[in-house]
Amino acid sequence: MTSMVAPINMRLQFRGNWCNANKGGEFLKPSFNSSCNTNNTLNNKRRFSLLVITASSQCSPGGMNTIKGMKHVPLVHLAAGKLANEISREHIVTLFRGRFVEDRFVYRQTFFVRCYEIGPDKTITMETLMNFLQETALNHVSSCGGSQNGFGATQEMDLRNLIWVVTRFQVQVQRYSKWRDEIEVETWFDVAGKNGTRRDWIVRDHYTKEIIAKATSIWAIVNQETRRLCKIPEEVRQELVTFYFNRFAIAREEIDHQKIQKLTDDTAESFRFGVTPGRNDMDVNQHVNNVKYITWILESVPREVLEDYKMTSITLEFRRECTQSDLLESLIGPSSSVIGASDNNSINRKPGLQYIHLLRLQDNKAELVRARTDWHLKQNHE
Repeated sequence: MTSMVAPINMRLQFRGNWCNANKGGEFLKPSFNSSCNTNNTLNNKRRFSLLVITASSQCSPGGMNTIKGMKHVPLVHLAAGKLANEISREHIVTLFRGRFVEDRFVYRQTFFVRCYEIGPDKTITMETLMNFLQETALNHVSSCGGSQNGFGATQEMDLRNLIWVVTRFQVQVQRYSKWRDEIEVETWFDVAGKNGTRRDWIVRDHYTKEIIAKATSIWAIVNQETRRLCKIPEEVRQELVTFYFNRFAIAREEIDHQKIQKLTDDTAESFRFGVTPGRNDMDVNQHVNNVKYITWILESVPREVLEDYKMTSITLEFRRECTQSDLLESLIGPSSSVIGASDNNSINRKPGLQYIHLLRLQDNKAELVRARTDWHLKQNHE
């Protein structure tokens, strides 16, 4: 038996009115001055919805909620019902691009946690969190009038062929967001010494405003042709000074200034050889993106640690850039200063662990990244 089903047309509605009368199987173009009823709840609240309309649907004086065959299907999971039902124009802007707050010194952007951004435990990974931080920072620079050609570069930097490189990064995590959670990331930057810039982030649960992660980083400027560090030109400094904001996401006494121990073949607990950067690991500055290093660092972490513990903090020291032609090694070893009791060689369900990591070139052993990670036993294992 063959059932007769009317063809379905689907459109996303963000704001305004859609007059979706079907003529010959085609949609009419959206109009913000449509004759559709402008007083219905959907338009007033500017809800995110998917308009599912049968081919016989017509625009009627009764408004979009009374169009025959039309259903409003929320695009957002029920857990985010507030957004699905009462989303504001301000929230839409924050979601898709971000916006300035606190007298334009702080930039805020909202993210939904998607299924491909989580790990086996249905929470986001450190790499996902770092990508959120990076995306917010780049959009911040762009919204401040930065160059559209450079990767977070200002106009004057672009003229001088200068790029940003991160030299140190620290992240503290209170808890990892779950699939379908909505978080907001705030970022700002300030001067750091004579030739550096410090960028900070705070990550909150969008609805409860609970702080779930903090991060701080130090950035320097490199000549893109010579690949050498250089002083910040005065013209670039003048572009930045207007946006300097003297606030610390991580309390000064909690910022990890301690030099990360050097890991050697003798002190390393395990190795991972033959780590090869791929084309998709490169960014527009023609070197490996800093987030990718975290993936390679974690590949040498013992499986039982990854399964039973959560990483609560990571500090990275970037020592040189990595290109697609490089072949790497990932090393891990116990730190000399361990959280909890005894040493890291035998885990034995200790409440806390600390590891030292090293990424280096496989041929000449030149160091790329040093890292230190702290791990705490997951609640279901305590």
